[in-house]
Amino acid sequence: MSHAPYDTAQLWERLERWLFEHVPDEYASLRAGAAEANISQLEEGLGFPLHPDLKVLLARHDGVTAPLGSTDPGMFLMNYALLDTRRILEQQRHLASMAADAVEEGDEDLVVGRIAHGGWVPFAQSFSGDMLFVDHRRGAHYGEVGEMSFGDPDYRVLWASQELMLEELCAGVENGSPLTSLPRVPSVHEGCKLEWHVFRARR
Repeated sequence: MSHAPYDTAQLWERLERWLFEHVPDEYASLRAGAAEANISQLEEGLGFPLHPDLKVLLARHDGVTAPLGSTDPGMFLMNYALLDTRRILEQQRHLASMAADAVEEGDEDLVVGRIAHGGWVPFAQSFSGDMLFVDHRRGAHYGEVGEMSFGDPDYRVLWASQELMLEELCAGVENGSPLTSLPRVPSVHEGCKLEWHVFRARR
């Protein structure tokens, strides 16, 4: 399967179209794309190039209008809110600092690559502080979408790429079907908010 940026852009457009037709408040929460200068500043701050799929996302939307409460739109991405370029760099530096401190304190095995890494670039965050990130470590992990929860001892790989994430999200909202990587199923609340509830299969 190709993972070209054009494919990713098509999938974002597909998801946006569904939001526009079924949950217009969620669609309205999407901000305009980031300027090329802001994306370049982000890459300069990171110290490495952004994964092409993440650049596609930021060129389309520089995050969302920040939801102030759990009932506000903007958390359509599995109950996570997309981050803008400023917040992406802020959260990446936080993870990098955690990893560096762990190395200095002799806790590298407990932290680095488990709950923090300088090569993880967060792109969405929940109200509890959990994050979705694109793995920028070179090698087998490059491009993976992971979930980091401060309450768990290890991060979870959710998808091998953002493209696969979007394919599953689109199928989920279009068919009302649960995700395979996370036990969550979409539900539109009062026509103004897309929520993802824990899915429990019937026995």
